[in-house]
Amino acid sequence: MKNIAVLGSTGSIGESTLDVIRSQRKHFRVVCLSVSSDIDNLYKQIKEFKPFSVCVRDKREAGILAARINSSTKIYCGEQGLEELVRDKRIDQVMFALAGAAALQPLVSAIESGKHIALANKEALVMAGQIIMRLAARHKVNILPVDSEQSAIWQVLSVQASASTAQRRVPAYPIRPGISSIYLTASGGPFRNLPKRKLSSVTINDVLRHPRWKMGKKITVDSATLMNKGLEILEAMFLFNVEAEKIKVLVHPEALIHSMVEFEDGVVIAQLAAPDMRIPIQYALSYPERLRSDLPRIDFYRLKGLNFEKPDFGKFPCLGLAYQAAKDLGTMPAVLNAANEESVGSFLNKRIKFLDIPKIVARVMRRHRRLDCPDLRRVLQADAWAREEAKSIISSLKI
Repeated sequence: MKNIAVLGSTGSIGESTLDVIRSQRKHFRVVCLSVSSDIDNLYKQIKEFKPFSVCVRDKREAGILAARINSSTKIYCGEQGLEELVRDKRIDQVMFALAGAAALQPLVSAIESGKHIALANKEALVMAGQIIMRLAARHKVNILPVDSEQSAIWQVLSVQASASTAQRRVPAYPIRPGISSIYLTASGGPFRNLPKRKLSSVTINDVLRHPRWKMGKKITVDSATLMNKGLEILEAMFLFNVEAEKIKVLVHPEALIHSMVEFEDGVVIAQLAAPDMRIPIQYALSYPERLRSDLPRIDFYRLKGLNFEKPDFGKFPCLGLAYQAAKDLGTMPAVLNAANEESVGSFLNKRIKFLDIPKIVARVMRRHRRLDCPDLRRVLQADAWAREEAKSIISSLKI
């Protein structure tokens, strides 16, 4: 029985995680939950799972929740409360389903307290990947990827690893020699077949209409710009200790192959599964075991074909910006991420247009004076600077 903390429990990944736990109650128990402000859904989760503690980032909403519940569940609030929650010794593993850079500090706290991590948040790793991976190694903590693409790479590399018990217990980090290329697959998002000239008039509803995945708004916008795939390039670099030049994006609209690894002898190993996030979530929770489930399967007898395309860097400039950040490293990935978060938020609030997102990110990156080998404090300073810079650019735009 693993005791699981689910951070971001009312979001898409959080809800899917709880769905997995419902179906595997003999193996997992929810001991902690956290939300930003959605206390109505959190209240229902408390009644169902009876966690030891919960955290609400919004202090006002935390007070309202405290007046509603009549149980022994402890309530934390704010950023410091979340960092305190993840240090609970009763937690075996933390599911990081929080969105955005807000996950970075609690992730550091969880690793320092020896918790194994199921990581669905890519932004924290993008911002401070080298710092996080060194910290995890120092504290002998597993970081188990939940993104379907990173989970696929991890599983392919695990197949290639030695079958000895000692190596099976820990994911294959750092990457071994012999890798020629890693292919990150992308569905292509809602605008794969839309001419570039028509992107100037797309609406928020158009952007949020993803053809394959049901996700939160921020990641859905990132999928439409292909920034999500750009962030995954950086994420894969740090997770698997591989150069960006070896990571290639491949548009695969069926979303059945989640990633592939090509080895130096020309052999390519792919991981396939139905496009359902509960599949990589369950494996991240159950590792190193595989649990039987009733989750969707691929019906190969009905499968008509698999298609692949090169991404259009001219149509989706965010991909090029991510490769540039991967080349520059230092504080640049944190700047890329922060500028993107601010731009996506402004787009969702109807303050800028869809095509303004990559333009703003590019301008912020050009203005940044990059620092090599930053510590966590410098990363956070770069993040804060980029947000203010993006806000300044956004305020000067006339929509």
